[in-house]
Parts: sequence; structure tokens; C-alpha cells
Amino acid sequence: MTQTAEDLFNEGIERYKKGESPATLIPLFKDICDRSPKQSTAWTCLAWLYLLEDKPKSAYKAAQKAVKLNPEDPQARVNMAAAMLETNKSGVREHIDIAQRLIMAVSEYRQEIEENCKEGLNRKPDWQNLQRIYDWLFLS
Repeated sequence: MTQTAEDLFNEGIERYKKGESPATLIPLFKDICDRSPKQSTAWTCLAWLYLLEDKPKSAYKAAQKAVKLNPEDPQARVNMAAAMLETNKSGVREHIDIAQRLIMAVSEYRQEIEENCKEGLNRKPDWQNLQRIYDWLFLS
């Protein structure tokens, strides 16, 4: 029996939480995005995985889709800002400002984004642009 995109997504999240390499998860999330191209969370996850694997151009494209599908997702905005910083694109402040407003309005978002940033920095300790974003969101 073929797994649904939702089943694959849940499996991918579990594998990520168990510490699996982003490189091995990228093909899975690409498949999920191909199967469900309007699932913003899959695009958000794919962008994050690309960022962890130092593939900022691919991350930027995935983050653009995630933000377009769900402009109110603070993680999509964080990923977009990170991809823009990594590729030296302008317009980062807009995404940071929106993410900041969202995490100030919804406490669950704040906790989730803070945990995700810390987890990203744990996986990739020298990720200076994510540290900058974290500082902007939580220390300013």
C-alpha cells in the first residue's frame, strides 16, 4: 500500500527528530512537496533541510513557496530570512518583522520558533545567520 503524503510527512518529522541527517531527508520532503504542492509545512521543512545542508539557493526557492502558501507561518518567514541572508538578498527585515509580530501574538509560535532555532544551532553550531535571526527575534 502506498503511503499518503501526510504519512510520509509524519515519518519524515519523526526521522528528523531522531537525528537523521538532513541530506537523507531532502529526497523524502521533495517527494512530499511533489505529491502535495500546496502543503506549506512540507515546503517549510524542505527549506530548513536545505539550509542545514548549505544549499541556500534551493532553500530560498522552497521558502518562497512556503511563504506564498502560508504568509502567516513564522517558521517559513525565518527560513526565508535565513535563505536571503545566505544568498545576500535584500528584504530580510520584512520577514523578520512579520515573524516577530507573529511570535509576539501567539505564545506557541514563540516557543516553537525559539526551540527550532536552538535545534538548528545545535545541528549546525557555526550557523551565523541563524544566530543573527535568533538574536533579532529573541534578544532585541
